[in-house]
Amino acid sequence: MKSFHEGQLVTVVGEGNELEGIVVHTAGLVKVEIAVPDAERGPVFRSVHPKRLRQREVRGEHDEALRRLIRRGRASSRGGGPVGSGRSGHSHATGHRTTGK
Repeated sequence: MKSFHEGQLVTVVGEGNELEGIVVHTAGLVKVEIAVPDAERGPVFRSVHPKRLRQREVRGEHDEALRRLIRRGRASSRGGGPVGSGRSGHSHATGHRTTGK
């Protein structure tokens, strides 16, 4: 069984076409999250089974765009957004509920 690590260059095989990608996260034995180019939407994240991945050594034409997507995705998941937490419209905790005295 092959193991994949973050940042590794891979090729997704199957369904008649091959896509170049970069491993973002290995979620377990049956799921690897990768960044791949999409003709319609640009670079995107996809989850695939490790059996569909092959290691590649040569850099591809989309690798720089995929690395930018990975950096953006990590920055937003680490709280790179606006200050505060929770959903809009819920800016403070609820007050004490009285018993109706």
